[in-house]
Amino acid sequence: MNIEKINGVDYRLPGGLNPFQRDMYVHLINQKWKLGINEPGEYKFKGQVIKYDAILPKALSKDLRVVYRPIFEELRRHSKVLHFRQHVHFNHMASSQAANVNLFLPVLGSSKVNEILGSIKPDFGQLAAKQLDNGYRIEFWDEWNSPLGKLGDKTLWSGTDSDIGIAYYNKDGELCLWLIEHKLTESEFTTCGGARSKKNVKKENCAKSYSEILKNKSACYYHSVRDFRYWDITEANRTFFTNGDRHAICPFKGGMNQLWRNQLLALSIEQDRTQPYKHVFFSVVKHPRNEQLDGTLKAYKELIADHPKFTVLTSADVLIAANRFADKDLTKWVNWYKDFYAV
Repeated sequence: MNIEKINGVDYRLPGGLNPFQRDMYVHLINQKWKLGINEPGEYKFKGQVIKYDAILPKALSKDLRVVYRPIFEELRRHSKVLHFRQHVHFNHMASSQAANVNLFLPVLGSSKVNEILGSIKPDFGQLAAKQLDNGYRIEFWDEWNSPLGKLGDKTLWSGTDSDIGIAYYNKDGELCLWLIEHKLTESEFTTCGGARSKKNVKKENCAKSYSEILKNKSACYYHSVRDFRYWDITEANRTFFTNGDRHAICPFKGGMNQLWRNQLLALSIEQDRTQPYKHVFFSVVKHPRNEQLDGTLKAYKELIADHPKFTVLTSADVLIAANRFADKDLTKWVNWYKDFYAV
């Protein structure tokens, strides 16, 4: 933790922030103070309790003060219908999970939902309100397949899910699913847990090429030890990962790992004839000024030859689409979101 004096004010900030993160943390801390919450929150690290200004105090953790107030009751209702795991840092001002909720729930609850989402996703025809819970699910995963999901990696604490899943009918009347991963201040996507695991005693295999691992999937810790289905699904979809063979070392060791796993989730659901979705898409939605993710996104798009089943949007795209309508509730929310998250 560093105490930085900015414009004469002391801020308790994490170390190692990039310029965008630093600017956002200072802005979000100011937003917290505008709410009248001046007490820092606490984070436990290696037995030490560290105070940070960007974290809300524990006494307010159940108040969910980072949530846009008009959607608060809808969020509580949704969590009772389709319970989702609230991230440890949900009560952090820079919580991507909270920012995702604040970005999509006002749209999903609007009478203009079809027009708004249709303007950022051209095939979007109509929200499938009878699917999931009023057409959406926060922290979506395919629990109907098995307790472990189609990827075989789901537990109460970990595993592959998308920040939100939205069910809709496309312009041809087909039932579709849109999986979305939202990023706020993160400088990278989640990297490979197998490559980092202390239980992986054969980390040298992580240097094998994409082609080598497909020929011997047991070289991957995920496959041989954890019995995850990542490489089985990848092998069945080699045409999707068109340029995987160009990678001399495993392309999914770094930040592309999270993108890969979410895409596998989408592909496995689309190819499962026991579920109702004809097409399943995966998108990343990020803060428009977060350029740290762009390198990984570019590399992933190149790996899949810019396949249309994967797209990248920004939160500004959603706000611009919503702001086209003379709706006072939408206008109020757009202005709030832009101010709160400095969009």
